[in-house]
Amino acid sequence: MTSSSQYGQGSAPPPGFAQARTRHQRARSAGMDPDHWYPVERDSALRRGQVVEVTFWKRSIALFRGEDGVLRAVNNRCAHRQLALTEGRVVGCALTCMYHGWSHDGDGKVSHIPHERFGRPLPRTSIGSYPVQVRYGLIWIFPGNPELAASRPVPEVPELTGVDPWPCVPVDAVWNGHHSMIIDNVSDFTHAYLHRKYQPFVDATLTSLDSDDDRVRVSYRTKVGGSRMARLLIDPTVDTGSINLCYEYPYQWSDTGGKIKHWCFLLPIDERTTRAFFLFLFAPDLYRIPFLPVRLPRMLVTPLLRAARRAYIEPLLDQDRVAIESEQRGYERYHGALIPELNPAVREMQALTVKKWAGYADSTASLPAPTDRRSAAHA
Repeated sequence: MTSSSQYGQGSAPPPGFAQARTRHQRARSAGMDPDHWYPVERDSALRRGQVVEVTFWKRSIALFRGEDGVLRAVNNRCAHRQLALTEGRVVGCALTCMYHGWSHDGDGKVSHIPHERFGRPLPRTSIGSYPVQVRYGLIWIFPGNPELAASRPVPEVPELTGVDPWPCVPVDAVWNGHHSMIIDNVSDFTHAYLHRKYQPFVDATLTSLDSDDDRVRVSYRTKVGGSRMARLLIDPTVDTGSINLCYEYPYQWSDTGGKIKHWCFLLPIDERTTRAFFLFLFAPDLYRIPFLPVRLPRMLVTPLLRAARRAYIEPLLDQDRVAIESEQRGYERYHGALIPELNPAVREMQALTVKKWAGYADSTASLPAPTDRRSAAHA
């Protein structure tokens, strides 16, 4: 018999990745391989001359847009006294510390010091910077080895890049849960009970599962969009009787009948906090006028989706948020309990998360410790 103190109130904190014993514990303590592009903010959220803090796996990054409109990202610390640069301000195309006014350019190098330097040149130190780009209305950062940034592109979403892009509903939110819990949630269709009010999918049956070194593919036979309103609006010729999903590390996507798709991009902040960026995509010819075999005009699709976001998509995702945050609290309290996971797709996705993080950790363990890139004369 297990004592209540072992897993209950007052127990030890969950184990770190190196100490974890089970697949479940390892998945819940894994980071995400930084050698990929990660969204960190909406492009529209950052004005010229503005700086914000974004966090990738406990690493604080200062993201700023210079007066020239160009986005830049540097480690969030002044080279001088380590103050957070996000407490300073953007001056021209540089980020200036609030304390002594030291400015740092987009490469993280000290570019200006406004006070007396006592005959010394500008320090040659760099606080480090990150490649940045904008795609699909999102700002992406490559937090890993910058030499790999060009060979590991942001995933292609052809529905948003063609001459006739699909209508898109973007949603993002910070959830107090580990990133692996979100991947489990958006790929595991056995939790229809949670969404019984909205019925985004019903009666799901796993029909296929396969995986390789980089992805896990899953198919379910299910009824997508089972609510009465969805049945009225969606073209009945569209195949909504099945869905294909893929955890294409570190991203996740789904496809229903080639007409309803979504992407889920995660920003892992720490072991219990994740920002999720969703793009919900709908083919322009998906909707019809209720009770008529007439396609809904494109000019009416956008306001329809705006209304659907408020009335359906955001409340649906909020149910997921509540469940995941409760799961996070439960894991922190009962992390030693055995988990009888029934869905083999979830086990495969957790295994991929563990494998990728372990591979990254192993590769960096053999590297020499980083050195402070500064002149000995300024030590």
